[in-house]
Amino acid sequence: MRVRFEMVAHIILQHGNILKMQRKRKSRKGGSHSTPSLLRRGQRGGTLQSLLGGGQEKVTSSAKKRKRSNQNVAGSSKTSRLEGGYSRKRTTKPASTRTGRRNKTPASTRTGKRNKTPASTRTGRRNKTPASTRLVTRIVFDLETTGFSSQSERIIEIALQDFSGGKNSTFQSLVNPERSVPNAYVHGITTHMVSRPDVPRMKDLIPMLLQFVRSCEKSGGLVLFIAHNARRFDVPFLLEEFNRNYFPIPANWLFMDTLPLAREVMESKGTEPSASVSLQSLREYYGIRLAGSAHRAMSDVKSLSAILRKLTRDLKILPSDLVQRSFKATDLNSAKRKKNSS
Repeated sequence: MRVRFEMVAHIILQHGNILKMQRKRKSRKGGSHSTPSLLRRGQRGGTLQSLLGGGQEKVTSSAKKRKRSNQNVAGSSKTSRLEGGYSRKRTTKPASTRTGRRNKTPASTRTGKRNKTPASTRTGRRNKTPASTRLVTRIVFDLETTGFSSQSERIIEIALQDFSGGKNSTFQSLVNPERSVPNAYVHGITTHMVSRPDVPRMKDLIPMLLQFVRSCEKSGGLVLFIAHNARRFDVPFLLEEFNRNYFPIPANWLFMDTLPLAREVMESKGTEPSASVSLQSLREYYGIRLAGSAHRAMSDVKSLSAILRKLTRDLKILPSDLVQRSFKATDLNSAKRKKNSS
């Protein structure tokens, strides 16, 4: 008995030393599954035999349980990873987002063959307006003068109208010739009418005339002045007044005479042109009412605008054809120099 008791005491002492060492380790590392904690659990089991005989078994069995639990945890995490991977493999994209075969881009948005841009909006070949018509401002004008000679007579009235119409499309003014008017019976303009202080002289009127034309013209385009008998009467008078007052004719100004158009129409109708190409005869021929007094500048401009539409219709003339029939101020000056030299 004594030997047994000494053995028990020795074992208790050894376990006490072990407990002290384990407490020190626990204080350094910590943990709920260390050996001292297991020994304390065995002591709380109540018997010394659990420490001597069954303690190791309990420790061993608890270690096995921990191992199994760890394996279970690892297995479950592995399983979950596998399951997650499996679910990702099984997950497919919606048909609308797949590339390739289904739900392709609608034909209306594809480039190439279908739903092409309409021909009217393509750049290049079709529905192109010629530059000669896009950038031409057509102005119908008429003059009233003191006589027939552009060198010795003067302008006493001028009127212009933008052929396209619209607001502020007309310009009209009497002109003070600084002389008497001997032919008032022709146009009804008297010396008293043009001598009033509010009637501008030509040198004061030309800047206003230029400003009106600039307000009508298209940027970078041409200005086509149209008059009846323009080549022999209206244009020579206008050029002479510009030269006399030291104003140059703008380089983009062109002039056209409607008298040749009237002759072409009358010849095509089988009518003798010499007796039927005056402005009054053309107005009567086309049944155009007179607006205002005859032989006043604005009245003749409105009549000529209406007649021009009839002439171009009968001859099937486009606006671009009018430009081709035009002449420049320099053309008249060259002809005048040749005539004087001969």
